[in-house]
Amino acid sequence: MPTFTHRLLLAGLLLPALLAGQPTYRHTTTPKALKPYKEGEQHAANQDYALAQGFFEKAVNTDPFFVDAWLQLGYVEAELKNWPASELAFEKAVVLDTAYALEGFFKAAQAEWEQAKFDEAAKHAGDYIALGKANDPFYYMAQNLVRNARFVQQAMANPVPFEPRNLGPGVNTANDEYFPSLTADGESLVFTRRLPVSSFGDNEDFFQSAFTNGQWTTAQPIQEINTPDNEGAQALSPDGTWLVFTACNRRGDGSQGSCDLYWSQLKREGWSKPQPFSSAINSEHWESQPSISADGRSIAFSSNRPGGFGGKDLWITSRGDDGKWSKPQNLGPVINTGGFELLPYLHPDGQTLYFASDSLPGMGGLDLFVTRKKPDGSWGEPTNLGYPINTTGNEVALIVSLDGRTAYYASNREGGLGGLDLYAFEMPVAARPLPATYARVVVKDALTGQLLSARAEVVDLGTAQTLVAASTRKNGSALVCLPAGRRYMLNVSRPGYVFYSENFNLTGDAGLDEPFQVTAELLPVPAEDKPESAGKPVVLRNVFFDTGSAVLKPESQTELDRLMRLLQEQPGMRIQINGHTDSQGDDALNLTLSEDRAKAVYDYLMQKGINADRLRFKGFGESRPVDSNDTEAGRSRNRRTEFVIW
Repeated sequence: MPTFTHRLLLAGLLLPALLAGQPTYRHTTTPKALKPYKEGEQHAANQDYALAQGFFEKAVNTDPFFVDAWLQLGYVEAELKNWPASELAFEKAVVLDTAYALEGFFKAAQAEWEQAKFDEAAKHAGDYIALGKANDPFYYMAQNLVRNARFVQQAMANPVPFEPRNLGPGVNTANDEYFPSLTADGESLVFTRRLPVSSFGDNEDFFQSAFTNGQWTTAQPIQEINTPDNEGAQALSPDGTWLVFTACNRRGDGSQGSCDLYWSQLKREGWSKPQPFSSAINSEHWESQPSISADGRSIAFSSNRPGGFGGKDLWITSRGDDGKWSKPQNLGPVINTGGFELLPYLHPDGQTLYFASDSLPGMGGLDLFVTRKKPDGSWGEPTNLGYPINTTGNEVALIVSLDGRTAYYASNREGGLGGLDLYAFEMPVAARPLPATYARVVVKDALTGQLLSARAEVVDLGTAQTLVAASTRKNGSALVCLPAGRRYMLNVSRPGYVFYSENFNLTGDAGLDEPFQVTAELLPVPAEDKPESAGKPVVLRNVFFDTGSAVLKPESQTELDRLMRLLQEQPGMRIQINGHTDSQGDDALNLTLSEDRAKAVYDYLMQKGINADRLRFKGFGESRPVDSNDTEAGRSRNRRTEFVIW
């Protein structure tokens, strides 16, 4: 069964050697040269390259003009990673017969690349392009090599800051650890670990670690999801309640074939049984390496399904209000190339995408790139993250913390604990996403303090669009991401309770210093067994007026419509709307203003069909402060509209 490690998913720089014999043998009729050549072919076909090397050397020593022998010697030396000898053999071939041995230019360029001889590599790849045709087998790769050779010299002359630090023995072992996934609060890490199980194969499983007291705890396997087969290439939703991952060649569970995307949800009793996505997302082709958007409504992934631009492309699917996933859309030619685009990561800012590509200008192999969404919703030109984050090897599977400062990836660099380890490093400023933060919401019964399960929704007040809808976990809390630059309404609701609202203003630099910690105390709907709910104020934190005005601002509508629906659902409920001001200005004017504002809410509900005998209003001016009037924050809390049940 295929594994998910980057070594098997990725295309290397060198193609397999073309070791089949030519129909004729160029420039030799000497049996003494032809005999060792044919023996070399047989050993090469059996992948015994060291023996093949000796026979091909004997062939060229016997007949120095034997072009085929020089070509095959170049291939064998490349397989043995004898790069100078490979370079020399291919150069000999193209000098002897340029037209016949044209591919030797490209193969010499690859050998020079491996020796960091980038100028020479660019020249030989350029010769192959100039003398060849667009349909030649290595034409596309030669173009990439020329472009990369120019890029790598500039990148190495202008390195970006890069100081990776190992995540430590709680996460890393002598086995391979890779594909990190992180919750928005940075406290829970899920990753893939390769475990040796027998001489016949390895097993890839999910492990989870918690960040406690400044370090990662010893990772534990996720038993509900792990199987004797391989699970990998996973994405954890920012709130930690949804896992989307890849499994291959499973039968009888609704999978579509090849590698498919599966999902599991974190319930009170643990992770649910994994289920494959339907044919709306999965196909008979390869789907893998998902990433979940912060609102849980989009999944980006890599696939070789038809309709793309190359070997593997990035695609995205979105979930509508009806819960159905859309037909995946290709991210287009700005991102996707004729090569491989892999491992997308949608940052919770909603505007930034990181991914790996082997065909955009880079250091060679797979490099990490960042692209940003433009105002029209399309993706901008990708930017290479730079050297030494990217090297002439393969870099993949990057994720970035919510604040954009810390990146995580896997590497087998020296000094690790064995194989691939997970590392963190400070992301260069130019490659960081937009600022974002989160709100952790704990829901309680306002009368008993008991933790409650509830629904938490985040609404963009500018568009009235619901961005996130989450349910509280078994600890009574929910985590929601809040990208900077907008104003948000939080609404927490549960049947049988009055809703709770909160407001987050993240315009400018406001609100990004610390995450929000919200305790939402839900008031039970008054009943015979809950009479104490009556008379307790419920603040409408998303009802807005201009300074000195009693005219409702348009963004108040979302909150007031929720109040209207509550009254419709509870036909026996009667409320009094109360208006309050801070202490700034004339007392009498404040009293009038507060009453006018309360009446504005009263009038809105009346216009929506709520009977007048269920409503009343009153203004209290500045007489009932809930905070100090000596600070702007305190005065803001004192300026409020609320209601009580009577």
